Amino acid sequence: MPEIMLVRQEQGALSEDDKAAARRAIFGMVDGLGERGRRQWRRLWNHILKLEPGEMLSVATHLPRSGKFHRRHFAIEQALFEAQERFEVFDQFIYWIKVGAGWVTWAAGPKGGVVPIPRSISYAAADQAEFHDFHDQVMQFLRGPHAARYLWPHLKDGRADEMMESILGRFEE
Repeated sequence: MPEIMLVRQEQGALSEDDKAAARRAIFGMVDGLGERGRRQWRRLWNHILKLEPGEMLSVATHLPRSGKFHRRHFAIEQALFEAQERFEVFDQFIYWIKVGAGWVTWAAGPKGGVVPIPRSISYAAADQAEFHDFHDQVMQFLRGPHAARYLWPHLKDGRADEMMESILGRFEE
């Protein structure tokens, strides 16, 4: 679930006219669903407006994912896995893709070095915008100079790149 960190700036207090305009915009365009939702929405904004300069607030959001986009991405991964020659276990293949795409958290390793830990792309961990970023990073990695040659080491003279494009091209919109 994407998290947004907010911090109260050093700006002066709002005039009553500014506060009224903000309320009209905030509660007029979007409001909580039902009485309980409306109370929660107003409490959140009251809390935000009462922050002191320098105070921080974390807001977790969950934006729905496009099922069509999600299925297309996983169909690409499945087609590549079935065609490649390096990995026998799908999860290892996915970890390799995530690391190659830079979809990782860097952490201290067991011997003091820094190691990449693949990040989750679950619905709870990545909304549509983040999943789209992940997909773009994966496509960039797969079309980069290393992925095809690694997945099909026996293919020479650009044939591995042609193999990659023949698979990825089936999924282009």
